[in-house]
Amino acid sequence: MMCHLLIGAASSGSGKTTFTLGLLRALKNRSFKVQPFKCGPDYIDTRHHRMAAGNPSVNLDLFMMSEAHVRDLYAGYAEKADVAVTEGVMGLFDGYDGMKGSSAEIACMLKIPVVLIVNAKSTAYSVAPLLYGFKHFDKQVQIVGAVFNFVASESHYSFLKQACEDAGVEALGYLPKCADVEIPSRHLGLSLDEDFCFEEFADRVAELVEKHVNIDRLLELTKPVETVAVPTSAGRRTYNRESSFPIAIARDAAFNFMYEANIRYLHHLGEVTYFSPLTDTSLPEAGFVYLPGGYPELYLAALSANKPMLQSIRRYAENGGKLLAECGGMMYLCDEIRDKNGDVYPMAGVLHQSATMENMKLRLGYRTLLYNDARLKGHEFHYSRLVEQNNPLPSCAVAYTAKGVETDTPLYRYKNVWAGYTHLYWADPAGNEWFTNYLFGKE
Repeated sequence: MMCHLLIGAASSGSGKTTFTLGLLRALKNRSFKVQPFKCGPDYIDTRHHRMAAGNPSVNLDLFMMSEAHVRDLYAGYAEKADVAVTEGVMGLFDGYDGMKGSSAEIACMLKIPVVLIVNAKSTAYSVAPLLYGFKHFDKQVQIVGAVFNFVASESHYSFLKQACEDAGVEALGYLPKCADVEIPSRHLGLSLDEDFCFEEFADRVAELVEKHVNIDRLLELTKPVETVAVPTSAGRRTYNRESSFPIAIARDAAFNFMYEANIRYLHHLGEVTYFSPLTDTSLPEAGFVYLPGGYPELYLAALSANKPMLQSIRRYAENGGKLLAECGGMMYLCDEIRDKNGDVYPMAGVLHQSATMENMKLRLGYRTLLYNDARLKGHEFHYSRLVEQNNPLPSCAVAYTAKGVETDTPLYRYKNVWAGYTHLYWADPAGNEWFTNYLFGKE
């Protein structure tokens, strides 16, 4: 690894993702092999990273993962890269409990230099105390430079550079205030509209980064002080592969929220086949089916009209097939999904309940699910809700927030189907015994 950096910010909305995507594409255009990472549980940013860099992006999360697993992932995936770029989450020091789980904690643990993105809209020299505070708040966090976003002019940037000099933080450049480098938003955060051309967007931002940011200096400042040790497992842990065990994963425009390490783990356990609930008419042969989250609410008519696939899923579940459905995948297993206007679309009918987008309200946060003696870790993020039916299926687990407060997030068990709103993480060897036991019939 030639160099590595973590892109942090003073707060959400500063432009971390835009700058990250532009830098990833600019480095790729320079023929560097770039390995992207994302702090926290976000599965949308990682999709953008993959598209911008040409390599899969890997989540680093100290709530869902053990420290050893995070180290293994980082070392293993970064080992052969020229540049490793990690996008932070929220503000640099924002964690699930104070600084715990924050981008700063990950930067300290992995000894990653930090480039701070600062929203310069409606401010100038006043960024000096902000920069000074971030640089000196925790001496273990190595802030090597700052990049400013929403800069109005070269004159504006001159004030920001002066602030950097007086605060003892090197100014590395800026992104100008520019309407055509804003990413469209949807109710689950950053997304890709059908009429939004990501390739053109990434190239535009990359051009701005090349023009206004000193990439050469940024790379010079982010060379590792010490070599990142590569553990024996190196993020590519080997497992007793069940080569004859077929695994089917739903992957299309409606279902695509998944963690890279989870999928890699499944590839180690068996033969993985991908299928589309939107366009395929039957399940492939499978000993385990994974229905991840996504945007089923945007494709309700097409999903509901594909009755052969719905019947195939229902037969598989009723015949005792092993299936894990998360969030949007769980909604797909319901009797029906109602859109925000209350229009009803029949679905697979495995879980006899309704999911609705009416009166949308955000539910999000880390979750620990206690199922018998197992502790399942994951993250909940959705706007839909389940509508109570007669004789509803009870939750088979007790759910807790990151701070240990009991919450009503359900986990359903029907025959060999597990379904719930929580996006589960099972790739950590320290905590995946529950998953392998379930998969191979020991549970």
